[in-house]
Amino acid sequence: MTTHATTLPPIDPAVSAIVTAAGGEIRALDPIGAEVSGIDLSSPDAPSPEVIAVLEREMARRGFLVFRNGTQIGHEDFLRASCWWGGRELHSTHGVHPQTPGGNRHIFRLSNDERHGIPDVGPQWHNDGSFLPATFSHSGYHIIRPAENGGGTHFAHQGLAFQALPKERQDRWRRLSSVNSTSGVVHPLVHEHPLTGQACIWLHLGMTGAVIEKLPDQDAFSLLHADDLKQLCHAYNDILNAGLTDGYAIAFEYRENDCVFIDNLAVAHRAAPEAHMPAERQGLRIMHRSTVKGVTDLAPGFGLPQHVRIDAPNPIGEGVWQGGGVGFRWDDGIKMRN
Repeated sequence: MTTHATTLPPIDPAVSAIVTAAGGEIRALDPIGAEVSGIDLSSPDAPSPEVIAVLEREMARRGFLVFRNGTQIGHEDFLRASCWWGGRELHSTHGVHPQTPGGNRHIFRLSNDERHGIPDVGPQWHNDGSFLPATFSHSGYHIIRPAENGGGTHFAHQGLAFQALPKERQDRWRRLSSVNSTSGVVHPLVHEHPLTGQACIWLHLGMTGAVIEKLPDQDAFSLLHADDLKQLCHAYNDILNAGLTDGYAIAFEYRENDCVFIDNLAVAHRAAPEAHMPAERQGLRIMHRSTVKGVTDLAPGFGLPQHVRIDAPNPIGEGVWQGGGVGFRWDDGIKMRN
């Protein structure tokens, strides 16, 4: 049972007018996201600050923007456009594949063939940079070669997912904070988006080592035990999966030369299962990803620190406290590489 309508309003005509005046066009995708055309990413001149501002706000509202490019976009064009958003500079923490153009450290080259890119990345719902206090503000995806038989990305609107939760679950999740299994960074399970003010859920399903609960009506905390943490992860996975049928998530398929930019505080994402299938079956898939510096720390509430020692003894009490790798394995039957 949902507590609010889980649909997005139409694009504001004032937004459309500003984009149109700059020679572009924006139209809503169904059910989330928006498509932008007529904005040349290959141009060394960025759109005006007004155009970038309205596009960035629309991305925050709708989760992501896909730029349809009539001309071939180079990797430097893609990286330059990535810096239109958020912290306005790249923040790259990944490995560099040998086939990366020029060995550019800001390109995370992904593929379903390890000879062409890094395989098997991101099979579960997550947000990029969850190991950082100020998580990446935005991520970009430039599809170099879409697989002939499909293999895109699933995007889920985390604000609409929160609205789809029953009230009692909303209240409890507001009292939860996750601990990243690799860095010990603490993030709230529910945060308010800095541009829209919308309550959004947040949990990395491939890199969580613990979840801390602020006890109701008490100045105290506890850790979720294994059964509770499994239930939480499954519930989080289920509410995002439900968006694919209930209208707040999309299984997005790329066209060649698409550039997709996501608001990393507004949407969770995961690779579609087909994206990891062998190239012999699906066709070769190659994608470049960028990540943009965060603007502010995604800080927990209730006086909790931003960072704890996940590799040290548990300071809170009994419960799951598991550092390293993918952290707590909430389902033994799924891939958890992220």
